[in-house]
Amino acid sequence: MKLHNLQPQEGSRQARKRVGRGHGSGLSKTSGRGTKGQWARTGGGVRPGFEGGQMPLYRRLPKRGFNNKWKTFFALVNVQDLEMFPSGSIVELSSLQAAGLVKNSLDGVKILGTGDITKPLTVKATAFSKSAAEKIAAAGGQVEVI
Repeated sequence: MKLHNLQPQEGSRQARKRVGRGHGSGLSKTSGRGTKGQWARTGGGVRPGFEGGQMPLYRRLPKRGFNNKWKTFFALVNVQDLEMFPSGSIVELSSLQAAGLVKNSLDGVKILGTGDITKPLTVKATAFSKSAAEKIAAAGGQVEVI
């Protein structure tokens, strides 16, 4: 197989519809838009969501709650998950991603206090829970807020 021999699958490519090009085309005169009416006009039609004057769905449904656009979303990692790193190593976002503990950093990484840690590690993260910071310090490690 060579590049000059490649062809699309039979029937997968359709010719562009050429409207208003004579009676023989089958799309002459009104060009497939029908006769008169809002949709037959140039620039005609209605905006998305318009339901002909009926109260639209986005206004009929109840609106509840409040969405805080400044809320921070942290990627969460538990202290017990840090046990996989060798003793004395520096744990930061790049090493957490390499280990598969964090996929998307979102607004930063927060270390939570679930589980125990026995190795002294230097942990660099955006935020720490109080219990996580205490457990890391008790194991002989260091906590650095970045």
